[in-house]
Amino acid sequence: MSTTAGTPAARPGDASGHDTKLARVLGLPALIFFGLAYMVPLTVWTTYGIVTDQTSGHLPAAYVVTIVAMLLTAYSYSRMVQARPTSGSAYTYASAAFGRPVGFMVGWALLLDYLFLPMLNVLVIGLYMKDYFPDIPVEVWIVLFVVLVTGLNILGVKLVANVNMIFVVAQFVFIAVFVVLVVGKITGDVEVKSFTAPFVESGMDSSAIFAGAAVLALSFLGFDAVSTLAEETRDPRRLIPRAIMLCTVIGGGLYLLQSYAGHLVFPDYTTFESVDTAGTDVMKATGGDLLNSFFTAVYVASAFASAMASQASVSRILFAMGRDGSLPRPVFGRLSERFRTPVTANLIVGTIGLSALFLSLTTVASVVSFGALAAFSFVNLAVVKHYVIDNGRRSGRDIVLFGVIPFVGFLVTVWLWTQLTWPTFRIGLPWVAIGFVVLLIVTRGFQRKPPAMYTGDEGDELVDEPVERTAPAAG
Repeated sequence: MSTTAGTPAARPGDASGHDTKLARVLGLPALIFFGLAYMVPLTVWTTYGIVTDQTSGHLPAAYVVTIVAMLLTAYSYSRMVQARPTSGSAYTYASAAFGRPVGFMVGWALLLDYLFLPMLNVLVIGLYMKDYFPDIPVEVWIVLFVVLVTGLNILGVKLVANVNMIFVVAQFVFIAVFVVLVVGKITGDVEVKSFTAPFVESGMDSSAIFAGAAVLALSFLGFDAVSTLAEETRDPRRLIPRAIMLCTVIGGGLYLLQSYAGHLVFPDYTTFESVDTAGTDVMKATGGDLLNSFFTAVYVASAFASAMASQASVSRILFAMGRDGSLPRPVFGRLSERFRTPVTANLIVGTIGLSALFLSLTTVASVVSFGALAAFSFVNLAVVKHYVIDNGRRSGRDIVLFGVIPFVGFLVTVWLWTQLTWPTFRIGLPWVAIGFVVLLIVTRGFQRKPPAMYTGDEGDELVDEPVERTAPAAG
């Protein structure tokens, strides 16, 4: 866009004249670090004790199941972002494939885990900081970090991305130190009875493995968050798919490595002092208090990075829904003239994050996977609908790429969703019901069509990728 001295060129806006165009400033490294910061390479320790106990010492096996499911879904995300390189993630893809009402409900389900994840992170930070500084109440830490995370997100996504790189590198350093110390222990004074037992052994409960895998889906919230930055990425059709797949592979590999190393160095999960803080037991057994202090410091920093990334994502989903009119446009569908970020949406998310003052860690963590798996399922189906049904991609190769692989991903994510515990559904299903009521209000009982969908094409020459149609087989 051309500009005159001191005056920005006209940018696309909504009906009221407000600018609704995000600035394209992100490249591949920033996207990968953003996704990994959201995923948190150390998040394996958030549910380490819970899932290890649930699977009777087979956490790595549960991670294998989850990684397979998430790779299938990451593939579907990469295909949809090539077709729809706009903000909004699964909300946008489901709207384009199945219509605005379905898209709204998918976006609403996504909001549940996106809203709870920043809350989960600030709560974890508060608990660990309270342990280091017992004289300062946990509530003080929660309020402080909610304000800090919200402020950084208002200043701009580029700043968030740069800060995230530092925290992700710190996690890489810790993981390297931890693995080296584990190798030293198992080749020294720790006897490993079986190197394969964490993955498979006689008598293991496969149903418990799959139930644990469903919980671990929350660990992978991050590869999908990359797609919410499509409108702030240079060449999004090329870079976003690469970032999505790389985040899934790198993150999944790091989770598997840490969980496996932890099981080798501390195999007796029945002796955890608490399943909520099992990571502390593993660290002390591996490197004593020094390693545990290093772990705690890096973990708190990584939780802060994840809080920043997750709030950036949910504020953009709210912005996308507000821009489309699914949520009140004057509140959600506007960007700051100065910072080019959705300030109002960020302030609302920050206010909701203060609910961590009243909720337990168990309650917050139990619902994060609910909306994610539901949204993942629809993204997998959206690939089939967009490419095979709508665009006629029906050659043998296309059926495999755009039909079989996404549909298998759909089946796996739905199945994992059904493995979640009943308390999760007691929170998730009422949330979905509230979303349906909101949809009824927006559409006046389906008497009028939902607002026209923003496609990201306005003034930016980003249209659907050219479709090389393959003639369908006879009959």
